[in-house]
Amino acid sequence: MNLDIIYVIIYSYFLGAIPFGLIITKIFLGKDIRDIGSGNIGTTNVLRTGKKSLAAATLLFDVLKGYVSVIIAYKYFNELVYLSALICFIGHIFPIWLKFKGGKGVATYLGIILGISFMLGVVFGVAWLIAAVIFRYSSLSSILSSMIICFYSIVVGNEMQNYFLFILFVIIIFTHKENIVRLKNSKESKIKL
Repeated sequence: MNLDIIYVIIYSYFLGAIPFGLIITKIFLGKDIRDIGSGNIGTTNVLRTGKKSLAAATLLFDVLKGYVSVIIAYKYFNELVYLSALICFIGHIFPIWLKFKGGKGVATYLGIILGISFMLGVVFGVAWLIAAVIFRYSSLSSILSSMIICFYSIVVGNEMQNYFLFILFVIIIFTHKENIVRLKNSKESKIKL
């Protein structure tokens, strides 16, 4: 069992730490995404390059790494699914190759919850879209949607899943602390739908 934990930590972290936003913008634009917009490597900042296709690719690959991490754990390390998901999520936010300055984790979070339960992913996606249409802030939509997932899980999930999703929600709040300050000061950038 101890070796399984080590395997899960290693593959989950390094899968999560793949900086797709940086890789994609370097390959297709010849630019470092960290020098554009907010400097973040995630989908929202890649969208600021003006290339929707690159933002969509970043979203897809960041979702997939969370999903794949969970699916591998279900197949080979069934008792360690939540550990794999958490470590993958942390790898995305704190990648070793970028001096531990990664993305905010929302796309990887979506992949993780899709891997755990397709309905969690659907609820998150619908909640995010509704919040984005109403408020037009990606950060607020992400925070509200992950909070809604916590409540949804309480109604339909199990206790371990509830604790796990609450931990991820707290981490999402942490990764969005600067956005929260900008929202409070009416300085957060709106998204164009």
